[in-house]
Amino acid sequence: MDRLSQAFENSARRWELIVYPSLFAFIILAAYGFYLVFSLAKDVHYLAISVDSNMTVLASNMQSISDNMGQISSNVRTMAVGVDSMARDVSVLEPMLTTMQGMDQSMQSMTYTTANMRDDLGLMNRNIGRPMHFINTFMPW
Repeated sequence: MDRLSQAFENSARRWELIVYPSLFAFIILAAYGFYLVFSLAKDVHYLAISVDSNMTVLASNMQSISDNMGQISSNVRTMAVGVDSMARDVSVLEPMLTTMQGMDQSMQSMTYTTANMRDDLGLMNRNIGRPMHFINTFMPW
């Protein structure tokens, strides 16, 4: 019995060398795990506050976008009325286009006539200029 008691004590000492340090390590890891969970909970709390404030800003911006879309829709309707008016005005301008084509042809004819007059004046200048130059050499002015 004494020997059994001695073997049990030796076995218990070996277990104490393993169990106590393991228990100490478990307590340290449990404390660190508690710290991580507490830190995570605090970060999630800050995240929730940040998301809440950002959602408030987002909601106000969405309201502003909605108001602006209403204004854009109104402006597009106004532009559609303006474009319809322009279409009617362009149909009125079509008879003017034929008149303007006639004016264009008249302007071309005037351009050709003016060019011919210029050529004729240049020719006359050459024809009169030479004899006048000769006569001017005799005149005392």
